[in-house]
Amino acid sequence: MSVARLPAEHDDRESKKAKKIASPMLGFSDEDKVRTIQPYDDALVVTLRIGGYDVRRVLVDQGSAVEVMYPNLYKGLNLKPEDLTAYDSPLVSFEGKTVTPKGQIRLLIQTGSDMVEVDFIVVEAYSPYTAIVVRPWLHALGAVSSTLHQKVKYPLEGQVKEIMGD
Repeated sequence: MSVARLPAEHDDRESKKAKKIASPMLGFSDEDKVRTIQPYDDALVVTLRIGGYDVRRVLVDQGSAVEVMYPNLYKGLNLKPEDLTAYDSPLVSFEGKTVTPKGQIRLLIQTGSDMVEVDFIVVEAYSPYTAIVVRPWLHALGAVSSTLHQKVKYPLEGQVKEIMGD
């Protein structure tokens, strides 16, 4: 009996497919709602390690495209105007007012052993949050979030890690 051998490039494609299949599946189930009291409509607010500090009251917002930093975090990280780069596009606040950013700064957000660089737009405006993280951070982390389950899940070293809402 003879055995046919596939070309080497086919073997490579198969092993790459196998690796993709082996990555953990990200999703949510009813078990993920254990810590929540249903029904509710709370925003997803978490604690993240930003610029080397644990930062509370960070809003995870899938509907926005730019990460935002508010005055309390800016001051808490001892940032100065010279730490910022120019950012000229105005933003619209939650109240519908136009806000002119003070500038932009790139900082690391650490989740577990994973580090993601994020460009924060620094604004001088009131917010109950210290910062807002959005799609660029979620996508860079490979994360999915759920306000219903009050969690962010992301793959790390073949496992699914979680960030719980506060």
